[in-house]
Amino acid sequence: MKISGSDLHLLTIFDAVVRSGGFSAAQAELGLSQSTISNHISALEQRLGVTLCKRGRSGFQLTDKGRVVHEIGQNLDVALDHHSAILAELKGALAGTLRIGTVNSIASDENMKLPQALFQFAQSAPMVKVELSQETPQTLLTKIINGQLHAGIGGFDNPMQGLKFERIYTEKHSLYCGARHPQFYTTEGQAPVFDIDEYAHVNRRYWSRRRRQSLSIKETDVMVNDIESQLLLVLSGRYLGLLPDHLAQPYVKRGELCVLPREQFEYLCEMQIVIKSGTQPRMVNAFRKAVLEAHSA
Repeated sequence: MKISGSDLHLLTIFDAVVRSGGFSAAQAELGLSQSTISNHISALEQRLGVTLCKRGRSGFQLTDKGRVVHEIGQNLDVALDHHSAILAELKGALAGTLRIGTVNSIASDENMKLPQALFQFAQSAPMVKVELSQETPQTLLTKIINGQLHAGIGGFDNPMQGLKFERIYTEKHSLYCGARHPQFYTTEGQAPVFDIDEYAHVNRRYWSRRRRQSLSIKETDVMVNDIESQLLLVLSGRYLGLLPDHLAQPYVKRGELCVLPREQFEYLCEMQIVIKSGTQPRMVNAFRKAVLEAHSA
């Protein structure tokens, strides 16, 4: 079958339904009634000749063919955005949608100049719409590889082939404990001396195998997918954990966290901007340049 404009419209609605987890949940995003959304999905199923999803009392569930169609729709959307940007650039204008991903908990770092870079980019490319999202480091890299994102900013323990990494700044991490922890202290110079392995730690699941081995992870330790979850568990007083200093400092000032001066656990995270290797649309190169210039100023 030849894909038409109306097919793309139906695939866009289907994508919203899948991401929302059902027809009723997609109403707010689409601005359509549940019955209208249902009619659109039925029309797509008739057009394709396959059942895309099961709906009813048991809830919304994609069929195997529905998953394939959803993936095709996402790939078409990415390809259309990419080629639309190139066509617009043929006229000399930077246009399209620039999709950027970052790791979480970086906004409080004074060394992070992404807002300045975004401002400068907007000055040079006012017609480009920017979409910003947060992901785990490995998800960022995967989405850049498959074209769902144009660029990512974060620290990457597990680099992937086919991507270009450039350092932009350094983020320092130290070992912290919460006010309810037995080793919490408040007086500078009174840091306790104790066996670090006596206590449970909270670590990040996306760290490389090498980093996790260096931390001697124990059975009592727990793993999380993001830094804010790690922070909450450290604040509980149940766990020790490595946290970015810029994120922890407000809690230290309030007496809710203290830093444990264990240099062997400190590390400097090299924050990088990453884009796909090879020729990229001009808007991607313009954003990369804005980020590098903002962090070199």
